[in-house]
This record gives sequence, structure tokens and C-alpha cells, in this order.
Amino acid sequence: MSKNLVIVESPAKAKTIEKYLGGDFIVLSSIGHIRAIPKKTKDGTPPVDVNNGYNTVYEVDSEKRKTVAELKKAVKAVGKDNVWLATDEDREGEAIAWHLCETLGLDVKTTKRIVFHEITKSAIENAVKSPRTIDMDIVAAQQARQILDRIVGFELSPVVWRKVPGGKSAGRVQSPAVRLLVERENEITEFEGATKYKVTASFMHGNEEIKSELPKKFDTEPEAHEFLASLEGADYTVSNLSKKPGTRNPGAPFTTSTLQQAANSRLGFSSKATMSAAQKLYQSGKITYMRTDSVNLSSQALAAAAQYISSTYGEEYSQVRKFSTKSAGAQEAHEAIRPTDLKTENVSSNPYDQKLYDLIRQRTLASQMAPAKLEKTTINIDIGRQNGSTDNFVAKGEVVVFPGFLKAYASMKQAGDILPPIADGDKLELSLATARQSFDKPPARYSEGSLVKKLEELGIGRPSTYATIIGTVQTRGYAEKGESEGQERDVVVLSTDGSAVERTVEQEKTGSNKGKLVPTPSGELISSFLTDHFNQVVDYDFTARVEKEFDQIASNKLARNDMLDNFYGPFHKLIDDSGEIDRSKVGSSREVGVDPKTNKPILARFGRFGPMLQLGATDDEAKPQFAPMPRGTKIETVSLDEALHAFELPRTVGQTEDGQDILANIGRFGPYIKVGKLFVSIKPEDPHTITLEQALEFYAEKLKKEAEKYINTFDDGVQVLNGRFGPYVTDGKKNAKVPKETDPKELTHDEAKELLAKAKTPAKKRRAAPKRKTAKKK
Repeated sequence: MSKNLVIVESPAKAKTIEKYLGGDFIVLSSIGHIRAIPKKTKDGTPPVDVNNGYNTVYEVDSEKRKTVAELKKAVKAVGKDNVWLATDEDREGEAIAWHLCETLGLDVKTTKRIVFHEITKSAIENAVKSPRTIDMDIVAAQQARQILDRIVGFELSPVVWRKVPGGKSAGRVQSPAVRLLVERENEITEFEGATKYKVTASFMHGNEEIKSELPKKFDTEPEAHEFLASLEGADYTVSNLSKKPGTRNPGAPFTTSTLQQAANSRLGFSSKATMSAAQKLYQSGKITYMRTDSVNLSSQALAAAAQYISSTYGEEYSQVRKFSTKSAGAQEAHEAIRPTDLKTENVSSNPYDQKLYDLIRQRTLASQMAPAKLEKTTINIDIGRQNGSTDNFVAKGEVVVFPGFLKAYASMKQAGDILPPIADGDKLELSLATARQSFDKPPARYSEGSLVKKLEELGIGRPSTYATIIGTVQTRGYAEKGESEGQERDVVVLSTDGSAVERTVEQEKTGSNKGKLVPTPSGELISSFLTDHFNQVVDYDFTARVEKEFDQIASNKLARNDMLDNFYGPFHKLIDDSGEIDRSKVGSSREVGVDPKTNKPILARFGRFGPMLQLGATDDEAKPQFAPMPRGTKIETVSLDEALHAFELPRTVGQTEDGQDILANIGRFGPYIKVGKLFVSIKPEDPHTITLEQALEFYAEKLKKEAEKYINTFDDGVQVLNGRFGPYVTDGKKNAKVPKETDPKELTHDEAKELLAKAKTPAKKRRAAPKRKTAKKK
């Protein structure tokens, strides 16, 4: 029997480590956290006692009870003195180790704790040779974060439910992230760009083409036209040819943040997908720990990189570099993310994992290679013409003289345009000169990668939380991935080959938000509410300062409860004062105009499910009518015509063959038609324009699916149905799955009742929304 028990966080990691440790060790997994702060305690008291030193109740997660029982059994078998805690090396891992001690009855002061930043045989063996005990300062820092987040959620979310139409919740870290998205959206809305005309020209030098640009831009079309017209009959001469050497240096090895940014921009990976792939690579021993602020590489890694680069590319390609970590509060300042063995190229049959590994490997190699050497060439092209203008074209080229670190990247591209052999005084022939209308671009919306970069710049969040923050703002409905390709706009293009100037109008797309994070109306409303009434929660400097205070707790420079007191006092006063907030004034509302048919006002306002239109006042005798906000409009911008068009719904499209009316409308889940009590989605059709023929096709398809759903109905109401997971029997109170070997069409009434009698699972009913309790004042 094994003499030692090692507990890690994940089963995949356990298998790899057990392979290295040998027969004297058994390795089991906690499968992540085993305890959490419950929503409420058994006696109904708050799980965090803010009046008694923030004493916190923790409970074993229901799905982890079996895991805990197995771990307790294993601990009893080997003895408490032979337990090793090998959870991850960050704060969450340290906290999990402490929870394991508390749950398994281990002594925090003596239980062996080992850490490693890569899962290799040497790293594991070295860790076992030098165990330590649990660092309670690091645990206190994790507790402070968890308690703070619970306090904010527990006390602020009920205020959001009461005061914000459609409000779901508010979190300490995701709220500043939503604010960033909203502020950027406001910048885009308020942006007023100018238009200019950019002039480019292509020249021929023998059979070689030279592309150039006029440094000056013109403000108006007449100015651009006048310049192009002045080129008629001009001759062109090369002058001031200059060549300068240049270099390009590689970037530092990846941190969690820069890996997420690069994977998003180059591979199109979301932050969640990146961390999922990185986790698998780490657990299988292919890369070092994936949650880190550090850009350092160990001396062994530097030596291995130098040896591999010299033998693969040549000694001239190797240049040892030591990068310094910019993040002053780096809590995982161990090593950057790198392969555990640079010689290994293929690590996974999963294409996503392999692509991420290639990205990490290339970046690590490049960071230890020589700079790329370039030769940059610039030439002026004099315009010989009669009007005395001094404007000249400029052509620039760039040639890679020595690739250096670029050699590490498989798809190495030429640095820039290559200019043909040319000398001062050479004559050139104009092929085509073009003045194209260009528009100033508004600030770009955040992608997941650029939002991570901004959060890191502001000091908000940590490597272990970036992906969670971005995921949470989307799952809460405060932001969504854009899908729009943009709208067409006209672009004026003037061109000449040295004779007459021609004018054409082309079209280009503008305003695309595809793949970018766009705040929803709910996100805009919650951000505005928190900024007005709970600025402390969304203030960037405050959030960053809290992160630094967590760092101070982890390094024993600040007491946990002192930090929590400093936050809770001012925060709770805001909660106490929130009763004075007027819900009717939360969220913008405006009168769009008056309906000419009824002479009633049309209001644009925020409702429970988002922005909507209201026809008639709330205090009218007749009940107001409601319509969803037209797509692409906002409360502040929707016009009277757009609103009137929205109230044309529901629209009678026609009738079915048996004389039932077909009504088209837009609901919470999109466009639909209604026939009797049957609702049929008509996505992507428009309910304003859908034809009777199209509506009947949707209706027929729905009837077919409904018919396939009902296999049999008995006299007492017992039914045999086709469900999402196969055929089943139901009486409205219980559901019973039909065995695979049984033909559901041949099932008798007695057999159906027998299946129901054996069933334990009640039929699922839609639960009523729980009553929201207000937070009691303390």
C-alpha cells in the first residue's frame, strides 16, 4: 500500500504527477474548491458576520461530498503525517489547501505543502525535497477578496433588483469592466469625425512598380481634384534616396494577460477558450503554470533555449534576454508561460490546444533570439510641373537583412514593400494617382483581448480573474458579442493617369462590431446607476487600490479585517441611504411624440426586459400598449416614425386553411407568428413584411414537429411524448423514460402507468420567481 497521499486540484494533473512519484505515493484530486460561502446559513443568519470580525461560514459543496468522503478515507489509510497538499501555486490554490486542512482534520501548522510551476519529473521531485507549510497570509488575502465580493453581492444586488428596471446583480470587479465598455460606447456615439482625401500614386521604373504616398492630405474634394489636375503633363524624378539600418526586437514571454490578448487577436480565441486550452496543456505537463504576471524565465529555461536555438538556427540567432516584470503587485511572480521542453513541437491532437502551444513556443523561442536587422529605404519623387508646387510623393521600402527572431515564426512575412534598384535622378512614369476620401475613425470597441489589456493597465483583476470577469459581464446580459458587419457608405475616389481626372463613387463598410464587446441597454443602465449612486464600486482607482491591498495582506503588511473595515463602513452607508433613490428616475425616459390616430403620447423608456415603447400614459383609464424598441435604436434616438412603425404590430398576415388568424409580432425572444395558442418563431424574417405564404410554411413545419412530439394520449390524460432526450411517459406530475428496448408507439396504458409508478422524478414545472428580500440595516 502507498505510504503517502498527495492531493492536487484536477484529476488530469493527478495522473501526470502520480506517474512521476512512483509507488510510494497515491495522488488524488479535490476537483477544485471543496467549500464555499453559502447563500444563507441553516439558521438564516448571514454567512459573513460583519459585526464579529467577519467570521465566515463555509460549507462543503453538495457535489463535492463524495469527493471529500473519498479523501477522508485516503487520509485515514496513510495517516495525517503523510499527506502532501499540492494545489496550485496562486492564492486560490493556497486557499484550497487550507480548506482541505479544515475539512480533512489536518494540522495547518505541520501539514506538508508543495508547489511547482511546471509538471515535470524534476520539478515534482524538487518540490517533494523542499516542502513548506500553508502560508496563512496568502490565505487571508484570498479570504479578503472572497468576503469583499460576497458583501458587495449580498448587500448591493437587492438594491439593484429594487431600483433598476431589469437589474440582475452587481459585482465588485465586473462592474468597472462594464463601465469601461459603456464609456467606450458613449465615445463612439459622440464621435464627430472629419473627412479628408489621401493621395497615393504608383509609378513604373522600367518593368518595376513603385508605390508612393503624398504626405499631405486635402480637406475637400475640390482641393484634391485641383492637385490631381495639376499632374497633367508633369514629369517625375527620384531625389534624396536614403538607406538606414533598422532593428526589430522580440516581445517578452507570455504572461496570462498577454497570452489572452495574442490568442484573441491571432487565433480568435475567447479568454475562456484560451485559459481552458492552457489549463489542459499545463496539466499534461506541456507548459508551465498558466496564471502568472511574470515575464521571467528560469536559468535552466534560458540555457535550454540558447542550446536549442544555436543548434537549430545557428549561434548568431541566439541572444539570452532577461525581461523584468512590470506589474508591481505580481502575486504569481515565478515564471512566464513557456513550454516545459522547447524541443517538443507536437503536443496534442486537439487543434485548439496545439495552436495555443505553437503560439507559446514561438513566443518563448523568439524572446531568446537576436533582433531582426532591416534596411529601410526612403525616396522622394519630385513632381516637375509648371505651377511651382513643392508637394512631392514619398516611397518607402523595407528589406529584412537578417531575420533574427522572425525565424521562430513559421509564417515569416516580408517586413514591408521592397523597392527596386534605383538611383537619384532616375526618371519615373506615372501609372495611376488616386485621391480617396477617408474618414476619421471613432475609438475602437473593446475585443476580449483589448479589454484584458485595459484591465491590466488599470490594475483591475489578476491573472486568475480576467477570463471570469469577461465571462460574467456576458452571462449577466450586460454585454454581448457584436454580430453586425456594418453599414455601407459612399466613398468618393478621384484618379488620373496624367490626363483627365475621373470621379467615381465606391462603397465600403463602416461601423462593424463583429466579435467586439458591445454593452447592452441593461449594461448601460446598471453602469449609469452605479456611477451615480455607488461610485466606489465602479471607480477604477478604488478597484485597483483594493487589488494592491490584497497584495499587502498576502505579504503580511496589512491586516485582513482592517482592510475590510475600511471598505465596509463607507459602502454600507451607501446601502443604508439607497432607500432614498427614486426608482422612477433610474434610466432615461423621453416622450417620442404623439400618435396621430389616438392623440396619445408615445414614450421610450426602460422596462423589466429592457428598452421599450409605450403608447398612452400609465395613469390613463385605458391600459397602455407596449412595443419592443426597434432594432438598432435607443431610448435617446428612436424617432416618431420608427415608433409608429413598431406599433403596427401585431399584424394580421392572413388566415390558415381552417380559418384561424395568423398574427405576426415581436416578443422577448424575437419575431414570431401566433395561431390560436400556438407560437411559432419566424427568425430571421421581419413580422412587418412576412408574407402569408412564408407564414404558412413556418406554421406547417411547427405542426409537423408538434405531431411528432405526441406519440399517444390515453383517456386519463397520461401521454407518451418525444422529448429532447428521447421518448418518455408523463401524467403531468411525474415523468418516466421509455426503455430503449421498448417501442413507444406500442406502449400500452397499463405499461405506461407501471413506468410512472416506478418513477421518482416529478415533472418539471416552471418555478415562480423568488420573492426578493431587502437587505436589513445593520
